[in-house]
Amino acid sequence: MRSLRRHAWLRRASLARRRAGRLDPVLRGLLWSATAGALFVVLNALMRGLSLQLNPFQTQFLRYLMGVIVLLPLTWGRGLSAWRPQSIRGQFTRGAVHTAGLCLWFIAIPHIPLADTTAIGFTGPIFIMLGAAMFLGEPMRLARWVAALVGMAGVFLVVGPQMTGQGGVYLLIMLASAPVFAASFLITKALTRYERPEVIVAWQSITVTALSLPIALASGWQWPTWGQWAIFLLCGLLGTTGHYCLTRSYQVADISATQSVKFLELVWAAAVGWLMFGDVPTGWTLAGGAVICAATVWIAQREARGTRAR
Repeated sequence: MRSLRRHAWLRRASLARRRAGRLDPVLRGLLWSATAGALFVVLNALMRGLSLQLNPFQTQFLRYLMGVIVLLPLTWGRGLSAWRPQSIRGQFTRGAVHTAGLCLWFIAIPHIPLADTTAIGFTGPIFIMLGAAMFLGEPMRLARWVAALVGMAGVFLVVGPQMTGQGGVYLLIMLASAPVFAASFLITKALTRYERPEVIVAWQSITVTALSLPIALASGWQWPTWGQWAIFLLCGLLGTTGHYCLTRSYQVADISATQSVKFLELVWAAAVGWLMFGDVPTGWTLAGGAVICAATVWIAQREARGTRAR
């Protein structure tokens, strides 16, 4: 009986994969990116909670260490040779750039509401689109620029009124992390040309863990409680899955085409921030979210129509 149920489940999973494979590449990229965004919002909320209790750089190190531990069963099952990258240098370059962005991000995250943190992260698509056009040769259609600029206008509605407040310096630090993360994601896109997504994700966890350890030790160490260890393990699972989804989106579609759907994360971040921290979104946040969602829906429809026409 158990064998029959397992066979039926595998058959349904295979059918779902075939149906997903028939979707146009841009739509698949948007779905992968949207899934990654939802996972990252939950991850960021947990990371903010932990960084309020522990040293932020220690939180950064343990989050990626748990990512390595989550991947160990897969590594053991497939053998170490299956995880050997084509370019060690490329993996460590990506890890170093991502670690730099994380350091800025973790300095700011304890001091900024989750919705505002997510909104500031939306400046990344502008840097990504510029970099993709300059270094990866991707086409920059007018519709993508319009969607990104309208989305950015929504972001400024969210963060603009707070730039002169007490948390202004942390908003600027968070804003400074956006181009660094954009560079990391562009390197990821370049790596997908010859590396498998799971290899990229695994080596991101390995390199960031190795590079973050000295920073964590130098900033002072505090042993987590058992409950905190459990949350770190959950964060490792969420982060690894989210980065896998993000890497798959870069693999199946232009990186520029996947960026507009990121703006939906503001809605999810506002909801999670309210539930976990009691952060009530301001009127500016809601107004900016409405503008961002409108830009997201518009560009998604245009991209889908453009793919069918081609």
